[in-house]
Amino acid sequence: MSIASQPLAVPRTPLTLARDYAELTKLRVTTLVVMTAWCGYYFGAARSGNSSLSWGLFHTLLGIGLIAAGTAALNEVMEFEVDGRMRRTAQRPLPTGRMSRLHALVAGLAMTLCGAVYLGLVMNALTGWLSVATAAVYLAAYTPLKKVHPICTFVGAFPGAMPGVLGWAAARGRLDWGAAVMFAIVFFWQFPHFFSIAWLYREDYAAGAIRMLPVVEADGRSTARQIVAYSIALIPVTLAPAFMGMAGRIYLVAALAMGLALLYVGVRLASLDAPITAAVSKQRARQLLQATVFYLPLLFIVMMLDTVSS
Repeated sequence: MSIASQPLAVPRTPLTLARDYAELTKLRVTTLVVMTAWCGYYFGAARSGNSSLSWGLFHTLLGIGLIAAGTAALNEVMEFEVDGRMRRTAQRPLPTGRMSRLHALVAGLAMTLCGAVYLGLVMNALTGWLSVATAAVYLAAYTPLKKVHPICTFVGAFPGAMPGVLGWAAARGRLDWGAAVMFAIVFFWQFPHFFSIAWLYREDYAAGAIRMLPVVEADGRSTARQIVAYSIALIPVTLAPAFMGMAGRIYLVAALAMGLALLYVGVRLASLDAPITAAVSKQRARQLLQATVFYLPLLFIVMMLDTVSS
């Protein structure tokens, strides 16, 4: 059945509609994107001597939030069959039929395009075009690659690391080394984060034919090596803001301590002599996932509290 020929599903109540849109737009992920963009705007504004609390911040977060929500919705349109085969996503609006693909497609396109145009007109053209490129890579490269090759994680890390850059570009109207540092921190962080998710839900991803590294390899050794390697690489990258004058000594010490703690949790998983499907293996993968969830917001909070204005 084509998208256009499907009936437009109407939720029974406004509350049901709100819940369906929260799932369609991956509200928790979108919230993290907006928070990271806020950090990028904050640091960009601090480097330019502008106020980090302004209408510019509001416009930036609104535009980026719309794009993130719209891109998430379009991703679910593209993957509704895959979502229906996985337990963790089977209850989303599209696989269950609570919302039609046409409804989700129109909503996703509207949010994505409106967000990009809004950023380009209200903030600056650079931010608008960067947001379009980010959505395009996520939808046209990362999403289809998930069914093809484990390199999808590497490719997806590029659009995944862009929210902070978008915030920075909105605040300053240009890109410089500060934006590159924001990008690199989130880029390297994503590997222990997403590999731990794929390790934990390996069987679910396999059912959906998602070819992430923990799914295609039987013993998890390559995944473990990459978790440790990217966790090691993350440490000097997170220290860079202190040496570039973006943050002070308190941040330097905190970033080093948090980086070593995250590395420790990753090494505990990598050094475990147990099958990837074993209960103890899943437990340590969950611990790594929890560590990454706390790590990134805490790192940025400390950096924001210890920001050095220029």
